[in-house]
Amino acid sequence: MLKSLSIKNYALIERTEASFGAGLNIVTGETGAGKSIFVGALGLLLGDRASSDLIRKGENKAIVEGVFDVADRRDVLEILERGDLDAADELIVRRELSRKGANRNFVNDSPAPLTVVKALGDRLVDLHGQHEHQSLLRQATHVEFLDAFADAAEPLARYREARRALRAKTDELAELREREATLKERKEFYDFQLKEIDRVDPTENEDEEIEAELSVLENAERLFEAAANAFRTTYDDDRSAYSRLNEAREEFEEAARFDPAFAERLEELDSAIALVESVANFARDYRGAADLDPRKLDALRERAAELSRLKKKYGGELATVFERRDEMRREVELATDFEANVGAIVEEIERRRGEASAAAKRLSEIRRGAAKNLSEACERALATLGLEGATFATTISTTPADDDDADALTIDGAFVKSNARGCDEVEFLLAANAGEDAKPLAKVASGGEVSRIMLALKSVLARANEARTLIFDEIDVGVSGRIARKVGETLRDLSTREQVLAITHLPQIAGLADAHYAVEKVEQEGRAVSRLRKLTDDERVREVAKLLSGETITDSALESARDLIGKPA
Repeated sequence: MLKSLSIKNYALIERTEASFGAGLNIVTGETGAGKSIFVGALGLLLGDRASSDLIRKGENKAIVEGVFDVADRRDVLEILERGDLDAADELIVRRELSRKGANRNFVNDSPAPLTVVKALGDRLVDLHGQHEHQSLLRQATHVEFLDAFADAAEPLARYREARRALRAKTDELAELREREATLKERKEFYDFQLKEIDRVDPTENEDEEIEAELSVLENAERLFEAAANAFRTTYDDDRSAYSRLNEAREEFEEAARFDPAFAERLEELDSAIALVESVANFARDYRGAADLDPRKLDALRERAAELSRLKKKYGGELATVFERRDEMRREVELATDFEANVGAIVEEIERRRGEASAAAKRLSEIRRGAAKNLSEACERALATLGLEGATFATTISTTPADDDDADALTIDGAFVKSNARGCDEVEFLLAANAGEDAKPLAKVASGGEVSRIMLALKSVLARANEARTLIFDEIDVGVSGRIARKVGETLRDLSTREQVLAITHLPQIAGLADAHYAVEKVEQEGRAVSRLRKLTDDERVREVAKLLSGETITDSALESARDLIGKPA
């Protein structure tokens, strides 16, 4: 439920705030007062895209903020959790527009992407303006109403997942067919390149290992000399480090007879002698193992050159050579076994087509089961709205498809066309008067009837779906008199189950409000300013009277207004 709305520097609105309660909230105002601006601000709050042109002249930023009661709304909590946003019983959504183009969105005072704001808006509010009423004349929208009534979200999601899997495979097959000629042309070239790589037969990290070995062999003489000198200095010489350390040890042993302090250092001398001996052994062994074979050096250089040519040709690194080899092998295998691969994909397509067809059939069964109930419920609602003899029908059909249609599904043994919503073509038919044949809405419905059909559908869907705030902009277009009162009573009945905000120009509807707001345009400091204001009981009577009689409010208009409101004089 929308608890409050705050608008600042939006179009003609300088600053306005309003609190809303449960029940029927009515908004009225003169033509040009800014009712459309109010609706636009609500749309912005719900995720509509906006431009800096909407910012009030002379200001740098516009702000629209709404506070919603979302206690026990698990669907809202899931959206907040996916967006890593804080959750509470109250939800605060704020949109900020800037002339600099840096528009910002906030949910519970945390930055949020527009997609999250829109997802929340879709769950919390159902806003219907005149263009939404006219959308009823487009058959493509009818399936959405039927699915909402049938609570078909889960079976529709399962169907769409099955269809996505099917289309992924049909796209794979189409791509493979397109590649067939290219694959066969490249097979010979790939075979040649694979033979070139396989002839060299590189191994992982071989280039790095050869580089390290070449570094040793190319400096073998210098290394041999270093090892020989080190062995001579540390061990193989009368004045070597090993000999002199042993002499020092003998001196310490002799001195230890007179001072124990020398004995304490004998262990350290032993460690030094052992360390020198270890270094000497390494130098001796390295000297003995030094490989000065020029043939081995030439062989390694030749191998390094082969690897270098491969790397230069296939990507610069040995790892990319392996990747390219594996890729070419797959392409060659695909070209060699092309028909077998095609056959496997075709088999998988048929399996997935069967799954998608089963999901589409289940979805269709749910719709067909709900269609009659929807029609009957709408007829009852239309009768309440003054169309007592009206016949409302919900038809469901399919369109045959060719065998080669990639999106075709099989329903009861027949190929039929499919789309993102299934195989069903849903259409609402209407006979506004008894005895007439039901025909498509676009051919028989007047503007007033379209508005009433929309209201009838919404009143029916309100019983079937989770509660939202319903906002109706000019739902009363094309109706008046007794029918207007019927529309108002339907809105009031609907408001016992869902919060309703209705923008109207009819006194018969305004008189039924639980709370009445007026959109007013006044002049402040030489500039026009629109504002939304909740009316007191007396102001409400005068506003309804104004709707009845115009600017000149008569005593009889005031009396009629009180009668409509049910307020004694």
